Amino acid sequence: MSNTLLIEIFTEELPPKALAKLGEAFANGIFNGLKARDFLDQDALATTYATPRRLAVSISHVRATSLDKTMREKVLPVSVALNAEGQPTAPLLKKLAALAAATNTDAITPAQLERAPDGKAESFFYSYTAKGVALSNGLQVVLEEAVAKLPIPKQMSYQRQHGHAAGTTVNFVRPAHGLIALHGEHIVPLTLLGLDAGRTTGGHRFLSQGEVTIANADRYAETLASEGKVIASFDQRKEKIRSALLTSAADDQVLMPEALLDEVTALVEWPVVYACKFEDAFLAVPQECLILTMQTNQKYFALTDSAGKLRSRFLIVSNLATDDPHDIIQGNERVVRPRLSDAKFFFEHDQKKKLAERVPLLANVVYHNKLGNQLQRTERVQALAAAIAKLLGTDIALAERGALLAKADLLTDMVGEFPELQGIMGTYYARHDGEADDIAQAISEHYQPRFAGDALPATGTGTAVALADKLETLVGIWGIGLQPTGDKDPFALRRHALGVLRMLLEKRLPVSLNQLLKDAAKQFAGNPNFKDPGSDVLPFLYDRLRGLLRERGYSQSEIEAVVAQQPDRLDNIIERLDAVQAFAALPEAEALAAANKRITNILKKTDGVSSDVQHDLLRDAAEQQLFSAMHALKPQVDAAFAKGDFSGALKALAQLRQNVDAFFNDVMVMAEDEQLRNNRLALLSNLHVMLNQVADISKLAA
Repeated sequence: MSNTLLIEIFTEELPPKALAKLGEAFANGIFNGLKARDFLDQDALATTYATPRRLAVSISHVRATSLDKTMREKVLPVSVALNAEGQPTAPLLKKLAALAAATNTDAITPAQLERAPDGKAESFFYSYTAKGVALSNGLQVVLEEAVAKLPIPKQMSYQRQHGHAAGTTVNFVRPAHGLIALHGEHIVPLTLLGLDAGRTTGGHRFLSQGEVTIANADRYAETLASEGKVIASFDQRKEKIRSALLTSAADDQVLMPEALLDEVTALVEWPVVYACKFEDAFLAVPQECLILTMQTNQKYFALTDSAGKLRSRFLIVSNLATDDPHDIIQGNERVVRPRLSDAKFFFEHDQKKKLAERVPLLANVVYHNKLGNQLQRTERVQALAAAIAKLLGTDIALAERGALLAKADLLTDMVGEFPELQGIMGTYYARHDGEADDIAQAISEHYQPRFAGDALPATGTGTAVALADKLETLVGIWGIGLQPTGDKDPFALRRHALGVLRMLLEKRLPVSLNQLLKDAAKQFAGNPNFKDPGSDVLPFLYDRLRGLLRERGYSQSEIEAVVAQQPDRLDNIIERLDAVQAFAALPEAEALAAANKRITNILKKTDGVSSDVQHDLLRDAAEQQLFSAMHALKPQVDAAFAKGDFSGALKALAQLRQNVDAFFNDVMVMAEDEQLRNNRLALLSNLHVMLNQVADISKLAA
């Protein structure tokens, strides 16, 4: 017989940022534990519940007793179980007695054993049927294991005040006050955290009439909502909040990052949205400051107009439904005002000192004890940005100035209060100081891209400073031996590498990767702690590049055809990949790829092959025809390659397929005559260069 099982732990307010994960882990732990012990029918489904004061799960189709199991247990190797006369040994008899006790069997004789190989030698095995376990017994173990494995950020210790466990010390994420365990309408007799299982729980702190009694596991969510004014499902509460915010926003746009939605969902059991206002005078402060203040400190939802400009109206999610929310609205408006006043004060106070005046003070900020302070780092980034600007053909003076001011806003009051605003505030302050717009933009753009999918710098100055900042970190930190290991990357060097690659790739920057790394390493000249890591950083970059290209839908073989050549410039790599992709679809591709792989292997085994082919030593018709075809085709291939028509170059090479096949069918490359052998190797060397000009097509071979 199967019924729905309900488990709930009722607690003090749980940590909001951890609630969703705790709820999922609690439900999954119990479901998987019951499934492993054969308590679940095939159609069993788990429903997760998590509110500020409870973790719960209901699971359908749970058996009252687990299924019987046929067990087959290895007893002993035959060589140990029987003596030379084939009689049972003392170890065997002792083992059988222990098995009988463990399986509640009167006695087990050697005749009941199965003799079979165990992979190494012959052994005795005993097969028996293990009877099913009552749900109360199995669930007790499952529940304890699930609770022990919860991802609890920080345990609390407290003493039980009531019941049979009064006075005992309990450890849990928050003090627990109630435990429900229902199988259908019946209580499952469990104990946990010093609590005995029952069927009552607490409702909403203010809207409920008191304790809520759950008559049947199937009616848990329905009963809590109707009698306790609690929406038990985390996801349902979240979507109700989202819908209410959109309705209240009306024609405005509501800013509701998922992390904020999750946190607010974890703070309320019966969410209601109310609209509030603040004084328009605060809108003179950069809106990023006001938005961050409302979201971070108060958990409010800011509103903007259709153009993205902040409104003086904002939305709050309350845990109290009332016909007259005047006091709630007024209270929240009163609370937010000092926060906005602080932001206004920071902004106005910061503007009294120019960014340029703050730069020398960066000498007081440690960057890394082996790499110096932030001022020394700024000087390195400044010199590197100038070198990069020269390579890019952008204004060197603007890049130097942008790099000089890029970190100055770290010393402002606003960024001290809200580190998330670094760069953003620098742009506002630079404009206030009268700096050129490219310089002001570079201060915020040099952090881009901050994460996967983030926008790239829009200006040439911002691009030069962003490349310099990321390369200085990547090369500098690696150069003092702090490169990423395994999943540890405390200095985010993988993110910095991806940022560099994305800019080179997506902005089609015609610069040398090797040159960038050399220019970056030069900035650390004279530092005894630094060792140029260029030879190690380059493979690291190419590995990150492979991942980027996989995300863009290219196959592993197509990527290897291009990246295996370790391209020094990435501005045309997409065209090369597209050309390889088009070439791979041609009927000639497979044979040419296989031939190129063969040529590569042949040339690997020979040293100092000349590229000078002597026409008079081409004896066989097949090698003469291949040479002629290559000679005729080379101008076409070179011209296509020179103008960036990589697809055209590879398609032209496809015309060599029959000549290459004939050559390998009819010509002995490694001829005994040294002159003939070297001439044929020279011919293959020239062919290898032609075939690999765009990409290493041998990587396309199966």
